Amino acid sequence: MEADWPDELPVAQVRLARPTDQLDAVVAFYRDGIGLPVITTFEHHAGYSGVIVGLPGRDYHLEFVAHEDGSPGPAPTDDNLLVLYLPDAEAIDAASRRLAELGAYPIAPENPYWEDQGVTFADPDGWRVVLFDDPGFA
Repeated sequence: MEADWPDELPVAQVRLARPTDQLDAVVAFYRDGIGLPVITTFEHHAGYSGVIVGLPGRDYHLEFVAHEDGSPGPAPTDDNLLVLYLPDAEAIDAASRRLAELGAYPIAPENPYWEDQGVTFADPDGWRVVLFDDPGFA
């Protein structure tokens, strides 16, 4: 079943933002390990500094921010996931090798569904990312 995007909700971009107290390590994980390009950075904006990384087309962003007074909270449960659908196993293998060079190794997913075609990693803050061998939804 394919749903059309509603005309009354003209979203131009999507950005997921979250705080971290390990900005450099988190950015290295997503930029150098996974391979997401940096879109932009900012410093000292109302006490916040951050980095925005983007997915192909730059329509989807991840924003990581650090506040000068510290950032709240631990990662959510092990079943809260960012799933990146990659076109083939070679792309997953390449990202896995880059992540290993940063000291990040595969971990068992909470839900075994992600194990058959994917590899799960925890970023430096403990947030889970699945690299999944599937072209995704069309």
